Amino acid sequence: MVASLGQAVRHHWGLRDDILFLNHGSYGATPKAVLAEQRRWQALMEENPVNFMRRVLPPALAQARADLARFLRADPGDLGFVENATGGVNAVLRSLGFAQGDEILVTSHGYNAVKQTVHFIEEKSGAVIRIAEVPFPLDGPGAITAAVTSNLSDRTRLVILDHITSPTATIQPLKELIAVCKSEKRLVLVDGAHAPGMLDLDVPAIGADFYTGNCHKWLCAPKGCAFLWVAPDRQASIHPTTISHPFRTGFAEEFSWTGTRDASAWLSVGATIGFFDTIGGLPAVRAYCQGLATEAAEMLSSAWGTRIGTPASLRGNMATIRLPERFRDIPAQTILDELWERHRIEVPVHHFGGDPWVRISAAPYNHIQEYEVLRNAVLAYSGTASDRN
Repeated sequence: MVASLGQAVRHHWGLRDDILFLNHGSYGATPKAVLAEQRRWQALMEENPVNFMRRVLPPALAQARADLARFLRADPGDLGFVENATGGVNAVLRSLGFAQGDEILVTSHGYNAVKQTVHFIEEKSGAVIRIAEVPFPLDGPGAITAAVTSNLSDRTRLVILDHITSPTATIQPLKELIAVCKSEKRLVLVDGAHAPGMLDLDVPAIGADFYTGNCHKWLCAPKGCAFLWVAPDRQASIHPTTISHPFRTGFAEEFSWTGTRDASAWLSVGATIGFFDTIGGLPAVRAYCQGLATEAAEMLSSAWGTRIGTPASLRGNMATIRLPERFRDIPAQTILDELWERHRIEVPVHHFGGDPWVRISAAPYNHIQEYEVLRNAVLAYSGTASDRN
């Protein structure tokens, strides 16, 4: 691992010294330098709001879109800024015209907010959600491909795939999955909420019709910075969820203005990408985080006598580790609260497939000693909800 990361770079973030922050994956954490850039844009806006909105913002936003497009190996005209990946999913689902009986295929590992959006479309259009049950834990990608393939039907209109699943931290075999879907001439939307920053992305080469991702997670942008990429031949039918003045002026233009808002998170994306050069470069950061996630997951599973949810080939900067059997009947919130209130450990705990799992994140500022504290906290926990002083 790169010696200059971990505790040596934690000062770049404003995280409290008295907490163990092992949950970067949920909302990210933004470096101080990037927050300073965001505040600079906000101050500039308030110096003359009219001038900013009419004269400064349009070219600045175009530059931010170009910076992000370069990072994603995409054309700026194929990108629209949104506040989060869920917003990108909503824009696609609300734009596509679904008919009675159309099926929208998701997997059992999918993000709940996305499933809820599909349920909303069900109620409005008569379309039907179909869930491909993917087993967990996983020993390889084959079970994922088999589950999706076996659930494609003549009525499948859209397939929603996670690039990296939220509850199970699994990198999906997108190349194989999209190839199958495209062979059946099905539309594909990829929820890439966790991918930017964690994976080296070439979004157009992925082959989906639609791809949405967050910049505030593993790219460490300010909260509310995300994007929606749409293939050129699909852009005419996709619109932001809020329609405003630029309606019918083009995909990128429509997403550039949906009304008065603070665009400083988007405008800071160039500074966000550049920040990683100050701590060794993004390739080195990725290698550090993925190595740390693997080291921590192996240490925890060994100490607890359990297993990791996925093989290393399906993991990135996160990993899920099954908690010991005595935690099975304890509510996840009780365990989570115990870890926070007694040990100041911030880490997600949930039940999946009937088993209790903890999902760890490995960010540039984390180090192995923090996971050792988690290991010991779980070992010392009696497994009862009343185990508190």
